Amino acid sequence: MENFMFYNPTKLVFGNGQLEKLPKLVPNDAQNVLIVYGGGSIKRNGLYDRVIQQLKTINVNVHELAGVEPNPRLSTVKKGQEICKQEQIDFILAVGGGSVIDCTKTISAAAKYDGDPWDLVTKKVKPEDAVPFGTVLTIAATGSEMNSGAVITNWETNEKYGWGSPLLFPQFSILEPKNTYTVPKDQTIYGMVDMMTHILEQYFHQPTNAPVQDRMCEGVLKTVIETAPKLLEDLESPQHRETILYAGTIALNGMLQMGYRGDWATHNIEHAVSAVYDIPHAGGLAILFPNWMKHNIDTNTERFKQLAVRVFDVDPSGKSDKEVALEGVEKLRSFWDSLGAPNRLADYDIDDSQLDLMTNRAMANGAFGNFRKLEKEDVLSILRESL
Repeated sequence: MENFMFYNPTKLVFGNGQLEKLPKLVPNDAQNVLIVYGGGSIKRNGLYDRVIQQLKTINVNVHELAGVEPNPRLSTVKKGQEICKQEQIDFILAVGGGSVIDCTKTISAAAKYDGDPWDLVTKKVKPEDAVPFGTVLTIAATGSEMNSGAVITNWETNEKYGWGSPLLFPQFSILEPKNTYTVPKDQTIYGMVDMMTHILEQYFHQPTNAPVQDRMCEGVLKTVIETAPKLLEDLESPQHRETILYAGTIALNGMLQMGYRGDWATHNIEHAVSAVYDIPHAGGLAILFPNWMKHNIDTNTERFKQLAVRVFDVDPSGKSDKEVALEGVEKLRSFWDSLGAPNRLADYDIDDSQLDLMTNRAMANGAFGNFRKLEKEDVLSILRESL
């Protein structure tokens, strides 16, 4: 493995009933708090009222930014930036899933910047300060509650990029499994696909001698695979919701990626697709990832074979390494199909008319991918296979 330094200052507050700790987690000197949330599900399920009740106990001035999109947009970030400046916001609370948290992270940095927040996302400007923030998570999926990355879409230019900074770690994240009981089936499926792809992106790396990391990745993957069908049979199962909620956090809080850099090429391609078509992020990943795997299976066939045998229980007897590896890819595809995830871009009415635009968006910063660098022809091939 490579040399590394691990840093994660987020205080994880896990378990039902933990929202009652919110007043003590908000900084003592906070006076003006901005709550950021999405389409209103937190009002329907009562979480909004519970959050407001807790904030009232510390006598802060509460402001709101509602309507964060599933693929959070630059225009919404700008609204948050304006509120923060006008109302002198000194703490932000994200109440929602990964999209709400990503939007909040970008707002927190934009609030301390006098220019266009897109400068931060495109890394033209490095943030020097940020408004502190915390999160109350409602969906198990992205892991954004315990990392310093965010993904923002500029819908006007059809661009979508990930960015990050050490300033963007939440001060705390409250994870109550019961807040995920009412997540609809389709979003539950997307969430589980999302966390699996996060682990897979990290699993495919070049440095050798990472047996501990490999086993951790494989263990979380197998746990999600074992739990997912049970959860879909009982969407309000406290046990299964708790397991999946924790799995989503572990999948992308940095613990699985110590000592190497994961690939992340598939995420880059998906960002290009959803920047043009605004499809669910995890839906795009479910379609693209098996095709990325097949396209790159000769890069390190042994690694794909290891995944197939250890995670998908493929029997290697009498088969070549490549046959075992390909069977593992098909097992992954079949598993996601069994959950009800999409498997073709056509499922979202996407045809070949915008292949060049999507490819060019993916190639905006040149060749990419840490397991194997992808060039334009590679991206086109993966997209065509995904149609």
